[in-house]
Amino acid sequence: MRHLLAVYRLLRFSLHVLWGLALIKLRFGSLDAAARQAHIKRWSAKMLRIFGVSLEVSGLAARPGAKLLVANHISWLDIAAVHAVIPEARFVSKADVKHWPVVGLLVAGVGTLFIERASKRDALRVVHQTAEALKTGDTVAVFPEGTTSAGPELLPFHGNLLQAAISTETPIQPLLLRWFEPGERFSSSARFIGDTTLAQSLWSVLTAKGLGVKVEVLPAMATAHADRRLLAEHVRDEIQQALNRS
Repeated sequence: MRHLLAVYRLLRFSLHVLWGLALIKLRFGSLDAAARQAHIKRWSAKMLRIFGVSLEVSGLAARPGAKLLVANHISWLDIAAVHAVIPEARFVSKADVKHWPVVGLLVAGVGTLFIERASKRDALRVVHQTAEALKTGDTVAVFPEGTTSAGPELLPFHGNLLQAAISTETPIQPLLLRWFEPGERFSSSARFIGDTTLAQSLWSVLTAKGLGVKVEVLPAMATAHADRRLLAEHVRDEIQQALNRS
């Protein structure tokens, strides 16, 4: 029965992805920002429902506008979870996601900024690009761990991209993400770590029962004149403490 459910979810997911591509290609160009964000929010929330994921939200995000969202990173579904709550977010993502089949087109279509994490020159380019986006009033979202973690213990936060918020004196909005399932406070089905392929991770999510994600919006932080390394450590500590309490 679990495999039959997974196949059913996969079919619905495939159709939903095609619908998302059609929206981006045929509609987004003629819509204003508010209308695009409404579509992103609905599409992302439905994607979670297709996978049987329950969404728990706590805390209150600042109104749409310039802010840098900083979140921990567990799953390739993290973006959908955040977009279901804060649809105006433009993510900074590693460049190879752009080349993922179909998913890459969706991610690029909603304004994602791509970075070659191994290149210091490219990292500097993305810092400047992020700063320009913040100056124009955009909300940008980053995963400063640089990769996914198992969930309970956060990896060190890199401060490079936080420099964009410091330079523009834009507030940081920390976000906590915690995936869970029956019997597991930190879901093993949602993890996308180590040598796990995207196909393997997709099947793990498709076959999961009772999968859920908690998105907790933590208090915003000022950034003016901050040291980026100390700020990165502070944001990490705040998310880790909230994760321990959640």
